[in-house]
Amino acid sequence: MSTATAAHDEAAYDLVPEDLEPGIARPRVTLVGTALVGAGIIVFFAGLIGIYLRVRHGVITGPVVDGEAPVWFADGQTIPLTPANVAMATMLLSCVSMQWAVDSVKNDDRRGAFFALAMTLLFGGAVINATSFLYTQSGFSISGGSNPAGLLFYAVTGSHLALIAGAMLFATIMTVRTLGGEYGSRDREGIVAASLIWYLTTGIMLVVWYAVYVTK
Repeated sequence: MSTATAAHDEAAYDLVPEDLEPGIARPRVTLVGTALVGAGIIVFFAGLIGIYLRVRHGVITGPVVDGEAPVWFADGQTIPLTPANVAMATMLLSCVSMQWAVDSVKNDDRRGAFFALAMTLLFGGAVINATSFLYTQSGFSISGGSNPAGLLFYAVTGSHLALIAGAMLFATIMTVRTLGGEYGSRDREGIVAASLIWYLTTGIMLVVWYAVYVTK
């Protein structure tokens, strides 16, 4: 194969060429892919939370059995609001540090971006810790017999914990790439994509917090 042919083949598969002429926009592959993944996440949690609310409504509006009205939570099962509120407040606070990271990258402040991203990851870990503590206090069991409250509770909240972990991994990868010099004021696509997933995770947590923790 000649050198010219090899160079042509390499250019054909180069999705993000380095020698773009001024005025030509870089392909936003990461950002578009993140948007598509985000749309899928929204659909998934909309269906999951919808199932939770529908089943709960069906249980609490069911017929009276042996003179007792149906209840969603069995005896000994409860959702303490303190760890749930702390987790929600922490997640909202993490959005500030994430936006700080985006602005730092825009201004080529890698030290500030690293600190802000580290704070964001710390907040994410704190949310996971608070939710884990909530699990120890709730008294829910996955095998709840005829009452599906425990199973659906863990399905919704556990899925969101997995989403937080995924968002933290995404932010970690973008942190490494930013510190490596791949992202800066001229191109901050990666860190913007990570922030979109983080904000989406926070928005979904707000829905979970109200639908599961507050309304019970």
